[in-house]
Amino acid sequence: MVTNSNGTQTSSIKVALRALKHRNYRLFFAGQGISLIGTWMQQLALGWLVYRLTSSAFYLGVVPFCNQLPVFLGAPVAGVFADHWSKRKILITTQICSMALALTLAGLIYFERIELMWIIIFSISIGVVNSFDIPTRQAFVYEMVDNQEDLPNAIALNSLIFNIARLIGPSLAGFLIAFTGSEKICFLINGVSYLAVILSLIGMNISHKPIVQPVREVLKGFKDGANYAFGFMPIRTILFFTALISIFAVPYVILMPVFAKDILHGDSSTLGLLTGCIGLGAFVGAIFLAMQKNARKFGEIVIFAACVFAVGLIGFSFSRALWLSLILIVFPGFGLMVQSASTNIILQTIVDDDKRGRVMSFHVMAFVGTAPFGNLLAGFAAERIGAPNTMFLCGILSIAVMSYFIFQIPRIRQLVHPIYVRKGIIPEVAEGLHNAAQVTAQTKE
Repeated sequence: MVTNSNGTQTSSIKVALRALKHRNYRLFFAGQGISLIGTWMQQLALGWLVYRLTSSAFYLGVVPFCNQLPVFLGAPVAGVFADHWSKRKILITTQICSMALALTLAGLIYFERIELMWIIIFSISIGVVNSFDIPTRQAFVYEMVDNQEDLPNAIALNSLIFNIARLIGPSLAGFLIAFTGSEKICFLINGVSYLAVILSLIGMNISHKPIVQPVREVLKGFKDGANYAFGFMPIRTILFFTALISIFAVPYVILMPVFAKDILHGDSSTLGLLTGCIGLGAFVGAIFLAMQKNARKFGEIVIFAACVFAVGLIGFSFSRALWLSLILIVFPGFGLMVQSASTNIILQTIVDDDKRGRVMSFHVMAFVGTAPFGNLLAGFAAERIGAPNTMFLCGILSIAVMSYFIFQIPRIRQLVHPIYVRKGIIPEVAEGLHNAAQVTAQTKE
């Protein structure tokens, strides 16, 4: 049981799932949950397909680079459109495009026409689609919940379904590839799964009506959004932290096929187990976040998650036993998910509503858009110094990034406090106590 501020008690399950009381969010939760299972099946199949065709850790970095570079370049512009056009219509369009691409790749494999060139073209194309889809989807969460107090929980539940799918999808994909001897079934299932989220978007009743603006206003909006995001220290610091984590920490995932095949001497099922355990850790992290109600705690949660991530990754780099590797890889899954979702929650709770799409596009640019550079570096490093040493280095660098963020927290907390009071996240009485504490501290100085 959890005690609310008014003294009443609510079950922990209701607290963790409170955003589901909103009909639009329930539809999204169900449709997205189905679609994401297909997405994770496709992601594992794509990595296995690349490694099967090339036997190169370098190309395991090149393909994600081609996929994520368009996000880096296009997300800020897409964020402007998300602030001034119908987010639901944008998302329906991106889901249809993603479905067509997945089915096309399945057809190429079926007719035995698949080559690395086609995989790179596919990766670039899906990256262009994602540059519009990801920031729009993150900003759209705000329109699906009627009560702003439920926004952090909705974001946490997004992470929950993302990682439930991450737990199911790769394991299922690894089994199907081993059973059928081909990756095409995974791309086919993913293509069909997009119907679920498309139908859920069509069934929503969205009251928010965006004001459509001409192109010159859209370009001006991009400049205004950039000045707002990078001119406010808490947002700027979070974006910088996210970019560094994406470059130095996120790339550990692309090396999983190398560990599965060459280090642990397994097959696609081994890769499915490793990826599934990453998803298990992230799933536990999502439940952990869903239980949190105090927005002020997320700064400390980011630090805690970074420690868990680094310790797990460094331990995994030394493991040569499958059972131990499966246990250790859970910790990076937990840590990275909690870090990324917590920074998302902090941004969503402090950003002005009319700039939400643009700020979230910069967040996507920092997290997804910079990842291709990290993936390319990780693939290059793994070719030169080996995957285990590269993994160890990722863990050490993530500790350095965490240290940077620790020094910024006091200043961030001071600057966002008035915003939390204005939005009702912190009661006004707390603002009075905060001001009194500041006066006392200044007097002592």
